[in-house]
Amino acid sequence: MTSPTTGRVTHTPRRSSATPADAGRPRPVGVETESGVARIAVDLLGGDDAPAVVVDGALRAVRDDPDLHLLLVGPTRVAGALIDALDPAQRDRITVRPTHSVVDMADDPSAARADTTVRAAVAAVRAGYADALVSAGSTGATVTAAALVLGRWPDVRRPALAAALPAVSGTVVLLDVGGSLEPSPATLARNAALGAAYASVAYGITAPRVGLLSVGTEAGKGDRARRLTDPMLGAAALPGDARYVGLVEGYDVCLGTSADVVVTDGFTGNVLLKAIEGAYAMAGGNPPGGGAPRAAALLGVAGTVVVCHGAARADDIASGIALAAHLWRRDATERVAALLGGDRTDRTTDTEVRTS
Repeated sequence: MTSPTTGRVTHTPRRSSATPADAGRPRPVGVETESGVARIAVDLLGGDDAPAVVVDGALRAVRDDPDLHLLLVGPTRVAGALIDALDPAQRDRITVRPTHSVVDMADDPSAARADTTVRAAVAAVRAGYADALVSAGSTGATVTAAALVLGRWPDVRRPALAAALPAVSGTVVLLDVGGSLEPSPATLARNAALGAAYASVAYGITAPRVGLLSVGTEAGKGDRARRLTDPMLGAAALPGDARYVGLVEGYDVCLGTSADVVVTDGFTGNVLLKAIEGAYAMAGGNPPGGGAPRAAALLGVAGTVVVCHGAARADDIASGIALAAHLWRRDATERVAALLGGDRTDRTTDTEVRTS
């Protein structure tokens, strides 16, 4: 790996109880600002409007969080534009990993095997140059790179993307929102365990209620995968003292009165998330608690990875970086793995990764 141009940041303790410096900036849903050094690798070329919105979002993130250090992965010229806009003290918190290739949205996810920005960002986490990574590029490429380089947890064949939504009754974790499009009972059941542990660790939800998204709440509703998964979850012991509440419907994601974690496949979850986003736009804007998130945590890999919406704006990128820092400071990867009975060092890096 190419050495960062301004030197490597030394690692310090992750968490403290410091009060937010500016509560006005957009934050990830349900996430409180915490302090403690967090080193985040940012894919400068990932996203529909990269690098401009990524540079703008990274600027906002650095200015908002005095304990945030960024490893910018991309062309030196692009990174230089960001660095030049910072004051000298802020520049000390920036390093650069020059990389010029990118995986386009239309490329096959296997392109992430090459020396691209997303692959270099994942490699930086694996090598210890960064604590977490954020990319708004191809979801398939990000999931593939993370699974191959960082490795997957035991029993997690298909990593899942978890997004937190501002429901009427509080935060609701929805997964999968695009990590894997396979709706098999085994995948859905594993997503339930991942989501329960994540809700407990990342958002402090006590004994989260887990629901399976379907077309009705009565037993037997839904397609074959849901009909098979429902009794499996009813008999399963879920982490974090979570309890399965049965089938839920789409409106439960926005209300939050029936479930704290809503489980589905990546195809359905992604469509639902974007439909909610469109509904907010039609209604004239986001609710007071925030809109549909454009950043999601990748669960099931041995590292902290945040994937932003390809159409992310600058605020979305800043929010994704804040989410990555929050998860690192909470030791979320290790704590979620512990709740699942696993160890982040016990991982598989075989090539059987499918996102579609």
